[in-house]
Amino acid sequence: MTPPEPYLGVTDHTPIRLHILSVLVENKPGVLARIAGLFARRGFNIYSLAVAPAESDARFSRVTIVVDAESTPLEQIVGQLDKLVNVVAITDLAPKNAVERELLLATIKTDVDNRTTLLDVIANAGAAIIDVDATSVTVMLAGTPGGCDELERALESYSKLELHRTGRVALPRLGKVASAP
Repeated sequence: MTPPEPYLGVTDHTPIRLHILSVLVENKPGVLARIAGLFARRGFNIYSLAVAPAESDARFSRVTIVVDAESTPLEQIVGQLDKLVNVVAITDLAPKNAVERELLLATIKTDVDNRTTLLDVIANAGAAIIDVDATSVTVMLAGTPGGCDELERALESYSKLELHRTGRVALPRLGKVASAP
């Protein structure tokens, strides 16, 4: 099964077919494996996944899962996740009510001929140079998924040594109530 195409629109939020689930879980060994196993057994597709300790309480972690709700009904995914013992809370962050960010890191090969144009691309994207040597530049962009897509497309004409994206993290927009499943 091929993953969904990256969103190429001009808005700063996830396309409707993708949903962001913010899952609060107990911070215990094996919890992420149980979540991944559930998705594998049921044939659910994970578009991106990010995990980190939740707020200041080390007893919990927040798992941000972006799922393809066209291939499997969102209610089915949420229902199956809710059955897992270590899952404390699940919030469906509606794309229009969420603020999303992603981190892109890329190391690009440079030379005298392309360095100036590469620096222009980096500046125009709002990215930062975080490492440099005589033959390459490592750039970072912490931005919207659409912004990361645009920078990745802009870097296609350069020789990439390595490119990595973290996956999305999201929070409800201020003043908006996230829809609960």
